[in-house]
Amino acid sequence: MKTAASPRPTKQSQREDASMQWMRRIAATGFLLGSIMAAGPAQSADNYPSRPIRLVHGFAAGGAADTLSRIVADGLSKKLGQPVVVEAKPGAGGNIAADAIARAEPDGHTIGLVTGAHAISAATYKSLSYQPTESFDMISTLVYYALVIAVRNDYPAKSLGELIAMAKEKPGALSFGSVGFGSTHHLAGELLNAMAGTEMVHVPYRGDSQSITALLGGEVPVIIGTPVLLAAQIQSGAVRGLAVTSPTRTALLPNVPTVEEAGVKGYDVRTWAGLLAPKATPPAIVAALNAATLEILKESEIKNRLETAVGGEVRGSSPEEMKKLIQSEIAKWSGVVEAAKIPKI
Repeated sequence: MKTAASPRPTKQSQREDASMQWMRRIAATGFLLGSIMAAGPAQSADNYPSRPIRLVHGFAAGGAADTLSRIVADGLSKKLGQPVVVEAKPGAGGNIAADAIARAEPDGHTIGLVTGAHAISAATYKSLSYQPTESFDMISTLVYYALVIAVRNDYPAKSLGELIAMAKEKPGALSFGSVGFGSTHHLAGELLNAMAGTEMVHVPYRGDSQSITALLGGEVPVIIGTPVLLAAQIQSGAVRGLAVTSPTRTALLPNVPTVEEAGVKGYDVRTWAGLLAPKATPPAIVAALNAATLEILKESEIKNRLETAVGGEVRGSSPEEMKKLIQSEIAKWSGVVEAAKIPKI
């Protein structure tokens, strides 16, 4: 008995079969790519770090950010087993460095140290090439510290109260230097203007060292700087610290009164430093960096070096806590900028 011959495939059925085969290939390729992508971060985290880590900050060499970066880099190098190389990219209140960090490969081999100026930039710039919170994965805060309002030792004002009186007598005649426009130092001076009723004019410099040089050379009568460099000048007698910006005196400069003690009630400016990474850094790597950071902050040697460097308080955090801090700081300084009528750039 003859079996029925199979129907001859039509051109349409041939096209359908080819189409199904093509779709199956696409599906298989997609599955393979998805598997590779899913495995990639885990593999990277397992091998992390596989080469030296770059730690970028946005201020001049020798200043507080640079000093803190080098202390932290030393601790992380030992903890992670790879060199952590500090790279300074000063300018624009830390924005140049922040942009470089945001654009870096998100593999954990580029991280950044930012200060309170990171949040202030959102309040003082019309637009930024990055988003202060959304362009980064936060790692941990490191330390909180006050600033110092200082004059040259031979300056007529012997106290902050006397300086305020002089500034009120000649509105706009006195100037104060800072580490740059949009820095915490800058807005600390603007907040003092607003709360004390003065009109001192801001003069930006590129870092603490330049502002101190300008003060000693007579370019500006007043600067707002960090204790890390001013302490030595104050102790030598070349500079007089008029006030610290925190609500309590600092351990590094116990004889320098607070702004509130000088009569400006409610004045409180404390900056901070913290670590972050480019957005989309694998969560496992962020977690490893957070764990390593919190571990070194508990080491007495690192803790003492950090606190001595800025006369502040070491305080680590979770990534989520650091993000909330920056968000709250943006809201605070936006209010100061608006109240002081500071034009955005």
